[in-house]
Amino acid sequence: MPNLYLVRGLPGAGKTTFARSIVPEGSVFAADDFFYDEQGNYLFDVNKLWPAHRWCQNAVKQAMTTGRDIAVANTFVRNREMKPYYRLAEQYSYRVFSLIVENRHGNSSLHNVPEEDFDRMKRRFNVTL
Repeated sequence: MPNLYLVRGLPGAGKTTFARSIVPEGSVFAADDFFYDEQGNYLFDVNKLWPAHRWCQNAVKQAMTTGRDIAVANTFVRNREMKPYYRLAEQYSYRVFSLIVENRHGNSSLHNVPEEDFDRMKRRFNVTL
């Protein structure tokens, strides 16, 4: 049974770096990838956040047809944000692991997330025990 790793954490925690260490190249997906242009510039637009997440879900769905292990590196601050991936995992017979990456190394976000947005995400971060 293939694995789906949902790698959660606040900006700067190292989600993508960790995800790349546990699955093969080309098997890591993130909504942030939607905002890179052809030259590799990160052009975030809050008005395109929903399309970015739909794009990520569709990319994961397509990758699941291969049966390979996959990781999704998104903030997933609320449990409900993972639900589409749980549904895909059920549809394609994937085992799901939800992993939280903490920023214990003191890095800042590569995407220059404003402090007020970071604080809001921090307050909303859900953990199910």
